[in-house]
Amino acid sequence: MDTINIKKLAKELKISTSTISRAFNGSPDINKDTKEKILAFAREHNYLPNHYASNLRDKKSKTLAVIVPEIANDFFAQAINGIEEIARKKGFYILLYRTDDVFEKEVSFVNYLNNGKVDGIIMSVSGEANDHNYLKKLEQKNVPVVFFDRVYEDIEAAKVTTNDYDSSFAATEHLLETGCRKIAYLVVNKSISIGKVRMQGYIDALQKHNVAFDDDLVIDCSNDEKENYIILKKVLEEIKPDGIFSSVERLAFATYYVCNDLNIDIPADLKVISFSSLGIAPLLCPALSTITQPAYEMGIKAASLLFDELEKTGPQNHKKVHVLKSRLFIRKSSGG
Repeated sequence: MDTINIKKLAKELKISTSTISRAFNGSPDINKDTKEKILAFAREHNYLPNHYASNLRDKKSKTLAVIVPEIANDFFAQAINGIEEIARKKGFYILLYRTDDVFEKEVSFVNYLNNGKVDGIIMSVSGEANDHNYLKKLEQKNVPVVFFDRVYEDIEAAKVTTNDYDSSFAATEHLLETGCRKIAYLVVNKSISIGKVRMQGYIDALQKHNVAFDDDLVIDCSNDEKENYIILKKVLEEIKPDGIFSSVERLAFATYYVCNDLNIDIPADLKVISFSSLGIAPLLCPALSTITQPAYEMGIKAASLLFDELEKTGPQNHKKVHVLKSRLFIRKSSGG
């Protein structure tokens, strides 16, 4: 057979082109045997539909953009899996963009995508600057956006978060109840939404237990492993906290490295608890106490809300904040 296209495919199989299109798009309203027949014939003749071309008529790319600060972090990996699952079921593809917490990258990505390259954007923000007009332009182009985990409060969009304040309060209170009175709070970016909320939970727990807040115990860290090692080594040698509450999982790992080199015993000398979705947390030595966010479920929810907007289905409450609950797991690192 000569070079095949969807019309020739329809003619050979004596099936309408619309039925063939539904088979390739994963539509549920097509007979299973018919679908298998179409796909098998297409494979036999090495036919792969041009998914972009097939959507030119309705000007849809069938593609979503996912913008995240990092990919190596287990939390974001799980969230992306949840997003991808929903997108795949809807016949959509996803494009990943990593900002490395660099605001200029975030702006550049959004501006690049604001021209019909994608049908919608799901993002966890970098959290810098107050001018978010680059995001407001998305609405003018009818490109919906959904935030998850790290959000911008001034942008009207659906937001999926967790109960960060309650989790931080509970984690700090746990350390206080184990006898800690000098708890260092490790943070990468205090200006982002979750940085502010988590820190407030920490502060309020201290106040409840009549422990004075000490700004010197709020430790600003970075995204660089070597720099964090230097920062934490100085903290543990000079400030000598008896507890560590890490708002980011990689800072907990950096703490373990420094403690090992300084012969600081966890939890006898220093108790540690951290936000973390890492599956091997219980296998660390000692097992790491964690606040574990429902990362996968957050991805599922964020993608579902985006498709609600794209399909205009369900009640018109898609732009509200949706809060999922994290779980506190007490293990040996905090004396559990």
